[in-house]
Amino acid sequence: MKKIIIAILLIILIPYLVVTLFIKEEEIEFNFITNKIVRVKRENKNEIEEIPFEEYVKGVLAGEMPASFHIEALKAQAVAARTYVMKKIEDNKNKEYDVVDSIKNQVYLDDETLKKNWGKNYTTNINKIKQAIIETKGEFLTHNNEIITAFFFSTSNGKTENCEEVFVETLPYLKSVDSSWDKEVSPVFNDTKTFTLKNFYNKLGLKYNKNLNIKVLSYTEGNSIKTIKINNIIFKGTDVRYKLGLKSADFTIEKVNENVNIKTKGNGHGVGMSQYGALAMANKGYTYDKILKYYYKNVEIEKN
Repeated sequence: MKKIIIAILLIILIPYLVVTLFIKEEEIEFNFITNKIVRVKRENKNEIEEIPFEEYVKGVLAGEMPASFHIEALKAQAVAARTYVMKKIEDNKNKEYDVVDSIKNQVYLDDETLKKNWGKNYTTNINKIKQAIIETKGEFLTHNNEIITAFFFSTSNGKTENCEEVFVETLPYLKSVDSSWDKEVSPVFNDTKTFTLKNFYNKLGLKYNKNLNIKVLSYTEGNSIKTIKINNIIFKGTDVRYKLGLKSADFTIEKVNENVNIKTKGNGHGVGMSQYGALAMANKGYTYDKILKYYYKNVEIEKN
């Protein structure tokens, strides 16, 4: 009986071991025939590279969103990234380059970097990234027949922001929407930073004062701080965020002895598509087109 059981186990295990040890996952071929290129300024090298368009989108999708995300969230991000760079190419046609490879525009990672970052998971991850791009091939977003500025960010505080309250320009498709589900999925929804009182004042360009008086004067539609008075000096919430390196402009400030504790909700500027919001929606069964049309109002998905 024991021999029979061992024989059965071997019959089951041997094919599994052969597949696991000797048959490697093959990388999806990624050959789009296109003459379109993106002129990318590589900040670390201080060089401008000409990268095939969809190769660039692949590197942005891999750089901007974890490959572990739901495929529908990845597809939404692929369309947003493609749209963003199309708008940049349009706006910068008379300039030396279209985009930089950092958070100033979109994070772009080349294959060499991805292989280092992902190691043995490279093929699995890159295939998922390629799948998202192939399944949305050539798709981009328009409003009134014009390519939109497809802003996106990591995590909302529960609502996204009107564009004009962060970037000055009013854009009808970038309006505040509920994104309360971010809290369910984002590991960076809450954050706390602590400064010494002296450092806090230095970063804001204020004179040292042992008394710290805080008064929030107004809020944005997305529930972030629009204007705040700190020791009788009025700041924009976005300016405080950038000067102090905060995750978002939804923050509370508390003085504790000679330290200042600042708690934030959300991560990023808050305009456009929330990436963790897209993940939460995908987990709930929403397809990428529904996600995009939720975060970008009254847009159309077009295709090259």
